[in-house]
Amino acid sequence: MNQAETGKTAPQQLMSEFTKLFEQFKLPGIDLNAVLESRRKDIDALAAANRTALEGAQSLAQKQLDVLRTTIDEVQSMLKQSKDVPAPAAARELVSQAVQRAFTNMRELADVAYRSQSEAVAVVSRRVQENIEELKTLVHAKK
Repeated sequence: MNQAETGKTAPQQLMSEFTKLFEQFKLPGIDLNAVLESRRKDIDALAAANRTALEGAQSLAQKQLDVLRTTIDEVQSMLKQSKDVPAPAAARELVSQAVQRAFTNMRELADVAYRSQSEAVAVVSRRVQENIEELKTLVHAKK
């Protein structure tokens, strides 16, 4: 069945299947609802990390497109302005400006990629920490 048939998203369908499976194997001393809630949070965290990574990739692609457009515009402008300047001097200036822009753009693109990856890792790291806390609670509840 697909989402249109069930009205559920993929994570909801997955949780529904987990619930059915766990209900078949009722184990004494295990809080089924706590286990299922923890797995739901895991799935939500992974979905959030994927969304963050996708948004970062889209942001990086947009930044690359902006850099390309700006570079083309600047090169066209420099070529128009360089008609009155002797060729060797114009070429040196064009190369110098292009190298400076390339380094600036590379630094900006690296920053965008780093922020995106950091945010995605942070989402998963928070969920790992929550899992640790949940395990501690379960262990203390058993004592």
